[in-house]
Amino acid sequence: MGLGRREVGRYKAARAAGHAVLALEHMIANLHNADIPKAVLDVIARLRELEHAVYLVGGCVRDMVRQVHPKDFDVATSALPQEVQRAFRKVIPTGIQHGTVTVLQDGTHVEVTTFRSEGDYLDGRRPSSVAFERDIVKDLSRRDFTINAMAYNPLDRELVDPFGGQADLQARLIRCVGSAQERFSEDGLRPLRAVRFAAVLGFTLDGATRDAIPATLGVFRKVALERVREELVKLLLSPRAESGLLLLADTGLLDVFLPELARAEPPAAGLARAAVQAAPLEVEVRLAVLLADLVDRAQARDIGLRLKFPNKVADLVALLVEHAKAESQVGATDAELRRLLARLGPSQVPHWRAVVHARTHARRPEALPEVDALIARVEAIAAARPPLTAKDLALTGGDIMAALGVGPSPIVGEATRFLVDSVLEDPGLNTAEALQARLKAWRAPSAR
Repeated sequence: MGLGRREVGRYKAARAAGHAVLALEHMIANLHNADIPKAVLDVIARLRELEHAVYLVGGCVRDMVRQVHPKDFDVATSALPQEVQRAFRKVIPTGIQHGTVTVLQDGTHVEVTTFRSEGDYLDGRRPSSVAFERDIVKDLSRRDFTINAMAYNPLDRELVDPFGGQADLQARLIRCVGSAQERFSEDGLRPLRAVRFAAVLGFTLDGATRDAIPATLGVFRKVALERVREELVKLLLSPRAESGLLLLADTGLLDVFLPELARAEPPAAGLARAAVQAAPLEVEVRLAVLLADLVDRAQARDIGLRLKFPNKVADLVALLVEHAKAESQVGATDAELRRLLARLGPSQVPHWRAVVHARTHARRPEALPEVDALIARVEAIAAARPPLTAKDLALTGGDIMAALGVGPSPIVGEATRFLVDSVLEDPGLNTAEALQARLKAWRAPSAR
């Protein structure tokens, strides 16, 4: 006799529950098998020897569960900062007022922080006070997301997961610890971190977590743009930057720090996001591709500086934005491409190529063959190393002054620019004799 509908439903639910249990057991096995540096284990063992509670916490536990090797291993303990200092020979009081001491163990820096709770956040950035605790759960309860609110004791192979971080990892979910409204009101950067985690990990936002973002944008506006830039860079360099940028727009975060993209017409914004996804994982390239069809060179530079990128990065992004629309150069003469190369600089050709290719791939894939052919022409010209600037001329500044019979003066600059333009038109002219002849013709009254 076959099963009825209700029995089938129960069977499927039981089977799903069984799979969930197996998945959680697999996650715990990942923790037990993780490669934890000996220096970190030695620090944990020493604190345990002194009868302090001690755990690995935060992102390193999340990553170990996912079988990703952590970049950092953060240790949390019931020991007070002064007790940690006494326990080790070499320590640095890196943030002792907040309970953090860096232990130097076998040449490795191990950050150890006392369990703590926090007072009210009055500025949307940091707590007004910190209280040291003896309970790991109190420490975990102040953290942002459930997947970051787990603790692991590798000596006893004990996982502390009071807020369901394992289940949310399994469900591929970003969910705040407790009230999302409260977590986002405490630290205005947390909404952006939620979106960044979703993009980097390929997770979705829990409904309550997502709904709390628009209501706390006022707190987000207080965040220093340096912190915003750091999160934006991580998102742009994630494998799912396109969906992350869309989520930034949908939640209202993008309008706070990048209104030029947030307020673009949907087709233009969508193509810009698609171009980013098609670009290599280089921040200057991805930012230039994002902005190329939304702003001009000056605006691109202003955006880079507004987001607190270094001047060098802002300048490069602006340069790439200016020359991103390479389809207008298809059919250009070699002389015109040498002038383009002079404006770009040979060292930036790889960045330019990446921007042009990604933008064309997203906007006009049918034009890729002719655009790639253009790129190949520019690269071939660059490989030939033609004269592109004044320092490449066969005449020095002194030679030019001698030929003109003048000392340092504006006319020397004019003559130099004339000669550079001459060799860009015809690199074969870059000999002392040919350039002197060009100068002689240039200085003639009828030529000026």
